[in-house]
Formats: sequence, C-alpha cells, structure tokens
Amino acid sequence: MSAVMDDGKILAPDIRPLGPRDMAALLAALGLAILPHALREPLWLTGFTLALYAWRIAGVRHRGLLPGTALLLGVAAIAVLGIWLEYRAIFGRTPGIVLLVAFSGLKLLESRNQRDAVAVVFLTWFLAMTNLLYSQSIPVALGMLAAVAASIAALVGFAAPRRAPAANLRTAWTLLWQAVPAALVLFLLFPRVQGPLWGLPQDAYSGMTGLGEAMEPGNISQLTLSDTIAFRADFEGEQPPRRLLYWRGPVLWDFDGRTWRVGSPAPAEIDTEPRGGRRVRYSVLLEPHNRNWMFVLETPAALPPRARYLDDGEIVALQPIRSRISYDMSSVLEADAVSEPNAYNLRRALRLPPGFNPRALELAESWRDAGGGDVAILQRAIAYFRRERLQYTTDPPLLGRDSVDEFLFETRQGFCEHFASAFVFLMRAAGLPARVVTGYQGGDLNPVDGKFTVRQSDAHAWSEVHLQGRGWLRVDPTALSVPGRVDDGLARSVAANAPLPLLLRPDLQWLRSLRYEWEALSNKWNLLVLGYDPERQREFMSWLGNSNADWVDLASTLLAVLGALVGALMLWTLSRFVRPDPVQSAWVLFCRKLGSRGLERAPHEGPEAYSERAARNFPSLEEAIRHIGLLYISLRYGPTARQEDVAELRRLVRELQFR
Repeated sequence: MSAVMDDGKILAPDIRPLGPRDMAALLAALGLAILPHALREPLWLTGFTLALYAWRIAGVRHRGLLPGTALLLGVAAIAVLGIWLEYRAIFGRTPGIVLLVAFSGLKLLESRNQRDAVAVVFLTWFLAMTNLLYSQSIPVALGMLAAVAASIAALVGFAAPRRAPAANLRTAWTLLWQAVPAALVLFLLFPRVQGPLWGLPQDAYSGMTGLGEAMEPGNISQLTLSDTIAFRADFEGEQPPRRLLYWRGPVLWDFDGRTWRVGSPAPAEIDTEPRGGRRVRYSVLLEPHNRNWMFVLETPAALPPRARYLDDGEIVALQPIRSRISYDMSSVLEADAVSEPNAYNLRRALRLPPGFNPRALELAESWRDAGGGDVAILQRAIAYFRRERLQYTTDPPLLGRDSVDEFLFETRQGFCEHFASAFVFLMRAAGLPARVVTGYQGGDLNPVDGKFTVRQSDAHAWSEVHLQGRGWLRVDPTALSVPGRVDDGLARSVAANAPLPLLLRPDLQWLRSLRYEWEALSNKWNLLVLGYDPERQREFMSWLGNSNADWVDLASTLLAVLGALVGALMLWTLSRFVRPDPVQSAWVLFCRKLGSRGLERAPHEGPEAYSERAARNFPSLEEAIRHIGLLYISLRYGPTARQEDVAELRRLVRELQFR
C-alpha cells in the first residue's frame, strides 16, 4: 500500500496512525462479520467483545488509554479462561470461533497504524467465512458479502484518506463486481470433493432437531412448534392425495412401559415390483439431520445410491446425513403386503413390559375373548378408536407410570405418539404383533415453484399390525379418532387456541404467501449453489463436451479460463488508456478542415494563435472559429471538462463549412 501525504509529510503505512474514520470503517466491517456469532454466543461474551471495541474507540482520541503488552496478555488470559469455563473446551467449532471473536477486540486494541489495520481486515474476512460453518442461507451470504465490501472500503480508505467514504464504498463494490467472473469460474471448475464444503466434526451437528431413535409421550408434539423444513419433494405427474403421504422413517420395536425405541433391523432385499397399488415417482431434497434415515413414501420400490434397505421397511444412508442430499425415488402407494417377516421379529413385536397399564390389558383381553380371530380383534380395536373420539391436541397433559391407561381412560387427550403407542400396546396385549412407525405425514404444496415441502411440524407416528398371510398393515389410530389430521393437516385438526407455529395459523395467509416466495428462492439457492457437488460438476463438464473429466482436466480448464479472463481484463485496461480523446479528435478535425483550405498549422503554433490567424483569413467564419478555439483551450487546459461542452465543440467543428 502506498504512502500518503499528511500535512506535507509522506507517512508510510507503518507510521500513519489510525484516525476516527479508519476506526469507524474497521468497526463497521467487524460488526457485520460478528453479528451472527453474537446472536449465538453467550451474552457475557458479546458484552466482553463490545467492551474491547469501546476501549479502542476511546483510544482514538486519548492514545494513553490504549493497553500495553502485559495488560493485553492479561485480558487475553481472561477471555480464554471464560470460554473454557463456558464450553469446557478451547478447540472445536463453537469455542474456537467465539475465542476468535473475542480476539478480534484484542487485535483491534493493539492496532496502532495502518499496517496493523490491514491485519484486522484479514481477520474480518476469516470471521465472515466462519459464519458459513453454521448456515449457508441467502441472508448469511448477503451479510458476509456486505462485511467483505465494508472491509475492502476500509482498505481503499487507508490509501485515500481524503476521499469521501461513499466514494470508497463505491470503489469497493466495483472491485467486488470485477471479481465476480473469476469467482464464478472457480465455483464451476475448481475440483469438488465428496461431502459438505462447510463441514466440521460431530460438534457441528449437535443442534439439529427432528425425529429421534426413541419416542415417549410428548416428544413428537414438541416438533409441532417447529417450522423447520425436513425435506422437499418434487412429484412426476399428478401429486398423490394427502391421506396417502406417509413418509416412512425409524421403526420402533421395544417398549419399556413409557419409551419406545428402535430395534436392530437387518439388511434385506428390496422388492422393486410390489403388487397392487399406484406407482409414483418423485425426488427428495433432504435437509441434514445427523441420522441415517432417508424418508420415502410407503411402499418403497427403489433404492437410492449409497443407501440400503432394512427388513422393517426403512431406507437408510450408509453414513449420517450431515449435508443436504438429493435422491430420486419410486414408491407404490397402497401396495399389497410384502413377504412374511422372520419368527424373531414376530416374537419381538409381541413383547410387553410386565406390570404396566392393567386397564388396557383388560380391554385387549376382552377383545381376544370375544373370539373371531386376529382380523376380528383388529376390527374391534379400530371401532374402539373411532367410537371413543379421543381428543387430538398439540399440548397434551403429562402422563405418569401407566401412560397408556391414563391416555385412554383419564385424560383422553394426546398427540400422535399417544395414539400410536396406545394402539400398538393394545394389539400386543391382544396377541397381534405390532410396532410403531415414525416419520412425517402430509406436507404443504408451494404454489410458487410447485415443490412439496414437509416440515418438522408434520412429524407423525402411526402403527403397523401383522396379520397372518397379509403381512404388515398400516393403521393410523390418530386418523381413526381425528380423520381431519390426514385429510386437512395439523392446523385444521386441533382446537382454535392450540399452540401452532406462527406460519401455520389460518389467519396469516398473507404471511404464508411471502414464505412461499422466499422458500422457492431458497430452494433454487440450495439446488444451484449449495447442491453443486462432484456429480453436478461432472454434468457441467459433460455439457462442455468432456464427459470423463478428472481433476487434471478441471484444473487445466480452470487455468485456461482464468488466463483468458486476465487477458481480457488487461486489454480492457489498456483500451482505457488508448481511447481517443473526443476533445483532441475535434481539434484535429478542425485543423484538417483549415488545412484543406490552404491554412496549415505551423508546428510551433498554439491553439490561440492558430485560431486567431484562421479568423483573419476567413472573415465570414470569424465568430465560429474564435468560439471553437476558445472552447478547445478551455476544455483542454481547464480544470474540468463538462460533457455538454465537449458535445458543443464537436458540433461546431462538424458544422464548420467554407463557402
């Protein structure tokens, strides 16, 4: 960075002190970079960092307030100790980043001159990038772009201290726009690696919410207040009716009296041609949830890449899903039963813990004693749930030890997990193998882009009962008691005063319309930007004519395109220096016209003397010639050249005619 003038003296970057404007530019850039972190980190740490910033602001006017090395080391030790007490760690995504945020204040405190400030700018860029470890959404990307622009404006301000801040910001945006072609080429051609670009070890996924490996009364109902998107689906052809949209997830086998847990299913061969039903094809864009489950419609008839099928009907990925993935699927809705399960699974689907729910046991035994076989027992259970009309609520009361008894005979209020748990318990008590299936039911069609969106609030649990010769049959006890749950969705199935996510409330249609627009845009961002993986890169290279591109081909193409961009930029820069001067071009034309009439300009003759001589030789054009000479002198040697004056000169020369 070049030296600058200050009161007639040339000051180098390592000598020139930071002034109020320099500090304001640095703080603006740092503030934009750390704002998302401040919303996540502990309040005391945000206050600590802001106090360091305020300390440095005070030091702009009173340099004696700035700390020495010993005091800075003491403050740094306090920051490290506080973060260790908060997180019991220093290394890792969150503690490491919040430590860097605190150290940004310390770096600012020790910055005295322009050269130190450049290091703060580099730190700002790094802090901006760390936000992408938490979210790669459009608002975060735009916010970090603003932080980079503000920091570049600060760099421009260091080199041009007397220039207006608005002009520096315009220069920063110009520099960023000039970098867009190179950034686009790097995005498209830089060799991609498998897996998420912005990924870290396990602690990067600890905050993800969704379905788990266990279910107890109340935990699925907690998801109803979450508007978070679980996945999006895109159907080929006509979309199936909502009542058939059961997105299958983890299957729960083991019950300890209160909690249902997943079993230990074994890999199995998937039946790609299930009998009966209607085949639908669709693609799923699944959000990361740190589990292996890949949600599909019942009954799956295809297996996505890098996935396997389990003998309880689940499809799972080979690795936990820690980045957004897309897969194509085919399912057969309302298919006939699949092959019979093994004897071990049937015995497991009959287990009940002893000593729990005596009233439910008595009810199930009465169904068995009434005779008629397994089909009749199932019909009695279905009739019971239809007749009793148990209340569906997103805010179920707490249950005690005998949770099934309390739900069926006392509170009579529950969410889908209460219904599914009670039904499976009754079936097992009556001697019918049964299990709980969790996943999602229904979803929401986005009218803007036609994509089907399934949210955490669509989480659902239902039952499967095994009948000899017919296999596993889905029974949704929630739909038996509250048919509107599967036909109309959650919001229309609960009481008017029930707690719901803000955007599920029926009186906020205008807000939902805005959300549809935003989610359609976000889906494009996810597919085109965040979803640009090695496979998409290979497709792009195939479109360019290289269907078998490896990293050598990609690197060669990248260097060639970047070289072409650099060459084009150099030619454009040179063209600005060799571009003809319109003022000089008009004067040359003026001299050529006079020369054609026998009045050549002498090499030593200036514009004033030449125009005076021409005016004397052509009296009829004296006024026009003198005006052209004076206007040329003003434009060529004056402080400014207005565009309208340039246009006037060119017009006068063009209209100059000799009789």
